[in-house]
Amino acid sequence: MADHPDRARIDRLWPRVGADLDDAALVADLSSDSPVLRVNFVASVDGSATQEGRSGGLSDDADKRYFELLRRVSDVVLVGAGTVRTEGYGALRVSDDSVRWRVEHGLSEHPVFAIVSRSLDLDPAIVAEAPVRPILFTIQDALIPAALAAADVVVAGVERVEGGRILAALAERGLETVLCEGGPHLFASLLDDDVVDELCLTVSPVLEGGDGMRITSGLAERRGLEPVSILRSNSTLLLRYRRARDRGY
Repeated sequence: MADHPDRARIDRLWPRVGADLDDAALVADLSSDSPVLRVNFVASVDGSATQEGRSGGLSDDADKRYFELLRRVSDVVLVGAGTVRTEGYGALRVSDDSVRWRVEHGLSEHPVFAIVSRSLDLDPAIVAEAPVRPILFTIQDALIPAALAAADVVVAGVERVEGGRILAALAERGLETVLCEGGPHLFASLLDDDVVDELCLTVSPVLEGGDGMRITSGLAERRGLEPVSILRSNSTLLLRYRRARDRGY
C-alpha cells in the first residue's frame, strides 16, 4: 500500500509488474550510485507541454507524487529562469516526508536550487528565503543584482550557459544527482551539449490541441531514447527513458 492512503496509486507495468507501489519502492528505482542528470516533464497525449501557458494544468496527483519523489533523491534541482517565472517558483523546499528520508540517507534537508539565467532577472525571495544557498548559472558579462549577491553565482559560458560547465561546477560542490525541471529551451540545450542521461515523462490523458510548446524547443538534432520503466496511475502514464548513446543518435 502507498505510504499515505490519500496519495495517488501508482502501479508498475514494466519491466517488473508491481501493484500500488509505496514510496520506498519508487525511490529505490530512482536512486543512483552514479552521477546522473535526469529531466522531468509532463505533456499531453498530443505533445503539448502546457495548458493555458503552464505545465501545472496537465499535472495530476500521480504526477505530483512522482515529482516529489524525484526531488527527494536529488542533490540539486536545475531550472531555467523562464520556467521559474512562468510556473511561479519560490524558494525550493521538499515535503516533511522527503526531509526525513533525505536526512536518514545523509543528504541535506532540501536539494540545492540551481537556476540557469543569462539576465539574472529573478525574484530576490528565491535567494533570500532559500533553506539552502541557491546556485545561479549565468554568462560572462551578466550583471549580478545586489539582491541576488548572496547566491552562489557561477559563470558557465560566454554567450550561453553550457551544460558541461554546469555539471562540472555541480560536481565540484559534491552535487551529482541532478534533476532538471525544464523548461523546453534548457532541455534542448542540455541535449545539444550531450549531458542528459534520463527523461521522466508523465503523459497526461488529454488531447490539448492548440499550439502549446513541446518539451524541447530549439533542439539541433534528434536524440534517441530507450525505455527504463512504465508506471501507470488510472489513465496517466509515467514513463522513464535513458539516452540511447550507441545507436547513432
